[in-house]
Amino acid sequence: MGIRDIEVFRAVMNAGATSKASALLGISQPAVSQAIRRLEEMANFKLFERVRSRLVPTQEAIALMRDVDRYFVGYEVIEHRIRSLRSYGLGRMAIACFPALGTGFLPRVIAAFDAPSKDLQISLQVMSSREVHEKVSAGQVDFGLMSDEMSMAGLEHSEFVRLPGVAVMNASHPLARRSSINVNELPELPFLALNPEDSTRLRLEAQLTARAIQLKPVVETPYSHTVCELALAGVGIGIAHPIVALDFVKRGLVVKPIDVEVMFTGLLVFRAGTPLAENAKKFLRQMRMQLRSDQDELDRALGNDGQDKHAAQQAAARTVRRSHTK
Repeated sequence: MGIRDIEVFRAVMNAGATSKASALLGISQPAVSQAIRRLEEMANFKLFERVRSRLVPTQEAIALMRDVDRYFVGYEVIEHRIRSLRSYGLGRMAIACFPALGTGFLPRVIAAFDAPSKDLQISLQVMSSREVHEKVSAGQVDFGLMSDEMSMAGLEHSEFVRLPGVAVMNASHPLARRSSINVNELPELPFLALNPEDSTRLRLEAQLTARAIQLKPVVETPYSHTVCELALAGVGIGIAHPIVALDFVKRGLVVKPIDVEVMFTGLLVFRAGTPLAENAKKFLRQMRMQLRSDQDELDRALGNDGQDKHAAQQAAARTVRRSHTK
């Protein structure tokens, strides 16, 4: 059994026909059929049945395909790395990031980092935290940023940011002139909520339940970005990630502190045992500087006094420490 025979088997499974597999691989149809026969003879069981001129995989073929796919994930990572090195040398950095920090925060970091001056190309992939976890685990990115909603098993990780959520609303909202928002008033107002399974919403509801408060969301959405858009459009009031909310302040969104501590957490994740390139280390330093700058701007938007600001800066300094120095 050769790797080429396994590759042919995978192509037939994915294409569903030897003719399509031969076109995909750039070989003749008889060569595809011969590779499948060799594999069947080695395995001593049938991989496909012919039904009305169609190839139908057997249960054995379906079971084998699961292991073949796992093998080829690693193989494709190697191919991806070879293509990147051929096209960009070492001057390429790939980042996977969840939307809360990928839509506004990281673009600001990239602008300040000035990649062209370093002859560096950056690949920024904005995706769900689950997809970030998969990309980092597979070695397809240098590092990732994700929320704390799932297990970190198999990854090196550290807390990058942990900040309390803020109430967000249109300037014409009845609570827009308050210095802070009391959650006891929220059940009477149209509320913009994150999805029920969101870890931040679960923490919020645990605190509200302790106060015998029950919200009645008018809209549920997976992203703070959408909560802020809806709030700006006057649909209701919501609780959002503060760094996301900051992106909307210049557009007129009103942000206010709330009297419950609902924390939004962002984790830096790395593939275990993989050292960071020097450019990635420099980029992480730029991220920390941008975080401090954003927090200063957020303090001004919230009207924090000097004491509050000092406490916030101390908290930020604690959260951005990073032990990944290999």
